[in-house]
Amino acid sequence: MSSSAIFVLDVKGKVLISRNYRGDNIDMAVIDKFMPLLMEREEEGLVTPILQTAETTFAYIKTNNLYIVSTTPRNKNVNIALVFVFLHKIAQVFVEYFKELEEESIRDNFVIIYELLDELIDFGYPQTTDSKILQEYITQEGHKLELQPRIPVAVTNAVSWRSEGIKYRKNEVFLDVIESVNLLANANGNVLRSEIVGAIKMRVYLSGMPELRLGLNDKVLFESTGRGKSKSVELEDVKFHQCVRLSRFENDRTISFIPPDGEFELMSYRLNTHVKPLIWIESVIERHAHSRVEYMIKAKSQFKRRSTANNVEIVIPVPADADSPKFKTTIGSCKYAPEQNAIIWTIKSFPGGKEYLMRAHFGLPSVESEDNTEGKPPIQVRFEIPYFTTSGIQVRYLKIIEKSGYQALPWVRYITQNGDYQLRTN
Repeated sequence: MSSSAIFVLDVKGKVLISRNYRGDNIDMAVIDKFMPLLMEREEEGLVTPILQTAETTFAYIKTNNLYIVSTTPRNKNVNIALVFVFLHKIAQVFVEYFKELEEESIRDNFVIIYELLDELIDFGYPQTTDSKILQEYITQEGHKLELQPRIPVAVTNAVSWRSEGIKYRKNEVFLDVIESVNLLANANGNVLRSEIVGAIKMRVYLSGMPELRLGLNDKVLFESTGRGKSKSVELEDVKFHQCVRLSRFENDRTISFIPPDGEFELMSYRLNTHVKPLIWIESVIERHAHSRVEYMIKAKSQFKRRSTANNVEIVIPVPADADSPKFKTTIGSCKYAPEQNAIIWTIKSFPGGKEYLMRAHFGLPSVESEDNTEGKPPIQVRFEIPYFTTSGIQVRYLKIIEKSGYQALPWVRYITQNGDYQLRTN
């Protein structure tokens, strides 16, 4: 990869912190050219994540009004994909250390940030990028001078994401399959866009150096072993944690790994599939000029009766000049949120195959606003359905192998929730 230097800039392009790794004929003052170049591109409408001057290449990401920028000589052949993965990794480590990545947290923690930048990169090459390992020897409580400073074995180990000698009285693994449904439907009930974005998250409390093997109802695996397509899912855009042995997955679709200790995301995936709306909303909106607007909202759960959606929130947009709200509902509670120009209908528990009704009445000013040209925002729905997946993905097995031969309990849980879930109104 070889990054010459890393800079963290504020929204105006002022350098908050920087680290020169190679000193390879790039003047650190070259960063002054970054913001004018970016603004010039924005004016032209040609914003790209890579900017170049005659002698320097800037690769950058933007997060919370901060720019994290890597510089490299233009004449060097650099693996730019690795540079971007690493910039995102820097941002992730900072968030795990400081909870929020913003200008104030950079200014408050610059001593620790310099230490982190020294451990994350060595001579421009990525080194230790796992925050759990970094936290073993770069702490936020201040530093006590030890006569013999101890560096975690994991830093020099083949398994850089897990320390040796971990012990638990009770060995357990918790695995959560969490799917978010992104959906856009028009008022007639036609789905215009839908996809499922999934993640498998784990909490691992295991002693020693265990090897885990995870089996899913993966379509490619089922077809290669002659089991056909029944009850299998075709995963797209699969992304794994660094602990997964990719060569093994490519050979026989086995997800084999030595897990980090504690909480981490094992993999993420996407299914570009037609999704039937899990919660469907029908709306009748009657606007009586210069007096009132009335809403009749029908919410229908279109999943199996044995499942239940929890903490359902239906957000219905209303005119900005509406007042005097009145609500009537068969279930749950309604409130007017003027800061969002919306009604929020909350239903704590929404079983499958049920239908509920809500009516709302608002007064309108007698003089209509001239600025009434904005389009109607869609209705948004938030929900969480435990023990249910839209895609039908299943954990077939989770094997735990450790040389001491202890027994461990794997716990598997499925959750479906809303992503960007929008339903247009008439």
